[in-house]
Formats: sequence, C-alpha cells, structure tokens
Amino acid sequence: MFAAATKNFVKQVGDGGRLVPVPSLSEADRYQPLSLVIKKRTCLLSKKSKFASTPFTLKDILQGEKEISAGVSSYQLLNYEDKSDVSLNGRRGNQIMNDVGFDVAGSDSVAFKASFGIVTKHEVEVPTLLKELTTRKINFDHCLVHQSRKSRMEILCVVMESIRTTRQCSLTVHTGMRGETMRFHFIEDQNCKGRDKAIVFPAHTTIAFSVFELYIHLDGNFELCVTPVSKGGFEKEKSGSSSLTKLRRLKSNLFHRNKRVVATVANSDAYLEDLFTDYYEKAASMTDLSTSYLREGSHIRINLLNNNIPKGPCVLCGMGSSKRETVYGCLECSFNGQKYVRLHAVPCFDLWHKRVK
Repeated sequence: MFAAATKNFVKQVGDGGRLVPVPSLSEADRYQPLSLVIKKRTCLLSKKSKFASTPFTLKDILQGEKEISAGVSSYQLLNYEDKSDVSLNGRRGNQIMNDVGFDVAGSDSVAFKASFGIVTKHEVEVPTLLKELTTRKINFDHCLVHQSRKSRMEILCVVMESIRTTRQCSLTVHTGMRGETMRFHFIEDQNCKGRDKAIVFPAHTTIAFSVFELYIHLDGNFELCVTPVSKGGFEKEKSGSSSLTKLRRLKSNLFHRNKRVVATVANSDAYLEDLFTDYYEKAASMTDLSTSYLREGSHIRINLLNNNIPKGPCVLCGMGSSKRETVYGCLECSFNGQKYVRLHAVPCFDLWHKRVK
C-alpha cells in the first residue's frame, strides 16, 4: 500500500524524473539528506534502475572525522490529498496488485485514498557542499565502498533532497467491482474479509527523494554528478585494462594464428624452447649481427639477405613462417645439399655447431 501511494505521488508531482518514490515504509527514515543509497541496474542491457537504502551517510565514507557542515533548507511544498480508482486489468494491474499487499481476487478495480496533508521539501545547500568536498577524499577501506567497487551494476548515490509529511497520515485501499450505474461500487458484504485495508503512519515520514550519483577517481577524489547526463561509478584502472588487452592479443596470436604452437603446447619442453627461440629471433632482427659474432675457426654468423640468400625456416627449430622470418645463418656449413644453413641468431647458431662437433 505504501509503495503504491508513493509511486502515485511522484507521478503526479513530477519534478522532471529526478524524484524517486520511497519503496518501503520500514526504510523511510534512511532516505534523509546526505544519506547514501545504492543505485542498481536491473540488468546490463536495461536502463531501468532500483534504489536500495544503506545505514551510512556521506561523511561515513570520507577520510577523516570532520563533519559536513553544509546546511539543509526546508519549505512547504503542497497539500496532498488523492482519491483514485484503478482497473486491475493489464500490466499495470499486475503491478498494482503487488503494491497493494493483500489478496484482491474476485475484484476488477482498486480505489486508493491517500491523505498526506501538507508535505515539506528538505534539500541540501549544493553550492556550500561542493566547496566543502573539494578537499575531501573517499576512504576505499570502508566496507560499502569496497563492496560497491567490485560490482559493475551498482553506483553510490547521495540523497540531496527528501519530501516528508508533517502530520500523521492515513492510506486506505478498497477493492471491489465496477457498478453499472456508479463510477465505483464497493463490496459491503461483511463476509468478504481482506477487501478493505487501511494503515496510519507517523508524521515526518519520507515519501520521496532525489539523489546525485558519485563518480570516484582512483586517487580517492570524487565528484557529485549534478547534471542528469553525468554518470557516476568508479574510475577504471588503465593499467589493468591495458594488460587485459595485451593478454587477449597474446592469446589470439598463440591460439588462433600460429597452429604449430597450439599443437606443441601439450609438450611443455618443446613449447618453452620455441618461445625462447622466437624471443631471440626478434631481438636479433633489431640488430645487424653480420660481423659482430665470430666463433672458433671459420664459422661466422651472417645476415643471409646481404648474400642474396632468401628467407626461410631455421633448420634447427623449424620456425620462420611468421613475418619475422629467419635472416641469419652460416655459409661455412651445409645441409641437404645446400652450401649454407639458415639459423636463428641465438641460441640456434650455438646449438647447431655443438651438434655438428
């Protein structure tokens, strides 16, 4: 009943879509100015959100013990009395039946009577608050901040205004059948228990509120999203994102572009040898080693391209089909009838001649 009444109030008062109805009477005292609430998206692809109250205020998640001195202004908003009857047919009827909170079987309409009387609006002095928060930082060790940071679907928000009642209020709901000659006909049968329901709640009960989302930076600084287009949340770690991108790229190169590596992953020794070979090949490709390395005797590692010898796979490890193909080798050695061999700069050159010896 309370949820149905606050939803109807927000619908009639409006406020440009920023006003949110309080969903539960038991949590109404948690939607006070500077209280923290959590905005939850129903799913990743949906723009609809729900709000959940918390037992904390903005001061609780800030570093230091200094209180927030920004004031809260109050004024009378309106005198609210509402009487309406709604059909239970269709999608809206299903939602109303959930909000009413009791059995409406056998009825096709619900009549609401909400007597809130004069309601007041209480809002934080935003300019003063913004100046005060410029020197404050978020405490990432606070449990609420820590848990919200882990979730991709939760945003921390600060209640900036609340609308409250000023006197004891009543809500009455009647369920019945629409009459043929009357706009609404109540069922008066005393045996029909549960057809009428009324609740009374105390003065100063919050019935609606509005929030500013928090955008929290990695260094603890934060911003209040004062415009509707601004979005809250936590700043993403760039280093983590970059590492993730590199990891995905490496995975794609290893498991989708190089079939030979995929086939040899099962053999860890061969796989590690190929990784070291490829690493040294890349290192050698950035430096001209045609005359910088002399072995004992007449074996010299040279750049085969400088001797009009085309690229090709290394005779020792077999690698060389990628863009970084083997361009080094030895002219003093022969292999398969050729007067030269293609070898990576290191370590294949050394390993080849050790085996030859």
